[in-house]
Amino acid sequence: MGGVDWFKNAIIYHILIDRFHGFTITENYDKPIFLGGNIKGITEKIPYLLDLGANTIWVSPFYQTSAYHGYHVTDFYKVDQHYGTTEDIKELIKTVHENNMHIIADFVPNHCSKEHPFFKEAQSDKNSRYYDWFFFTEWPNEYLCFLSIKDIPKLNLENPQVRDYIIGAARYWLSLGFDGFRLDHVIGPTHSFWKQFRKDIKTEYPHCVLIGEAWMMGIKKHELNTINVNHKFLKWLLGDSASDKLLKEYIGILDGVLDFKFQEIIRNYVAYSRISKNKFEKNIKKHYKHFPKNYFLPTFLDNHDMDRFLFQCKDDKDKLKAAAEIQFSIDQPAIIYYGTETGMTQEKSIWDIKSHGDLQARQPMNWNKQDMDLFSFYKELIKKRRSCSELSEQKQTVFK
Repeated sequence: MGGVDWFKNAIIYHILIDRFHGFTITENYDKPIFLGGNIKGITEKIPYLLDLGANTIWVSPFYQTSAYHGYHVTDFYKVDQHYGTTEDIKELIKTVHENNMHIIADFVPNHCSKEHPFFKEAQSDKNSRYYDWFFFTEWPNEYLCFLSIKDIPKLNLENPQVRDYIIGAARYWLSLGFDGFRLDHVIGPTHSFWKQFRKDIKTEYPHCVLIGEAWMMGIKKHELNTINVNHKFLKWLLGDSASDKLLKEYIGILDGVLDFKFQEIIRNYVAYSRISKNKFEKNIKKHYKHFPKNYFLPTFLDNHDMDRFLFQCKDDKDKLKAAAEIQFSIDQPAIIYYGTETGMTQEKSIWDIKSHGDLQARQPMNWNKQDMDLFSFYKELIKKRRSCSELSEQKQTVFK
């Protein structure tokens, strides 16, 4: 692990910027529009996060974008005006560090928005220098993209110029003080790209943590040409979105990956009661046996791409508490998706809505309607976890 030892005891608070604080619209959360949440809003809520006990913040993409969630990037080097300014980012990082916390940013190297000026130029001129920055299959309107989503064309990261541009953007944001990245859709770029990305980043920023999102949920056979994973595993991966085989793909390349397998196992045990306690314990033991100790597998109950865990539990908060207790007993960094600690839920499953169903799990933070009993429970859980971590560190120091 080297310079990223700090991440081992991370209690990470996952924030979707537009939906967290500072928003001016609340009634249209079911429409894919900007509600007004911003970077200053996060800075204002640092005392809240300190009270909860979080020591690391993960912020969604804040780069210039054509979509409220930030994943459709139109300029990798600029802050989108909806979220604020570069100065706001600097102020947030400064405030986080002054309070002995860390901050990681969501970084999106695989694709960009179709509104990105480089793509628009490549579409309008086949002789453009940017033509080879993308994968046109039938110019100008047929091209590889993120799975089948035409709004986000896939970048040709095997092109040295594209690599320099994307890695340069990552280095730029790290130069402002970010402590690492959650790397979006790591199964999209090749291992060759990730090896260079790691080498270039770690040379300059050895304390930067690199955590990948390796997940196959919803991927169809005809979309396999948009991803780059070990193809001998694909027949298994297509039937198992959170396969240990997939999570192992990045050992020695990244510092770790989000633990989708843990989320799947705990969901089946606690939320859906599909497996017994004995089966759950066997599955967990088998899962962690696959990985070296220096490979991070941050745990989470839910995120912005799936139903909230409380909703999956049919709003049974005792079940949520039971799941959280198990999560915080695992010796891995723990992630809390904004609002989980105060009882945020949803009305319908994201999978039951044809268009923009994910908005169900991305509602504005419920600042005016909070379950303080649940908040206190999480606060105590985090306090116990952090005191155990500190005790463990003291023991290691004594025996060195």
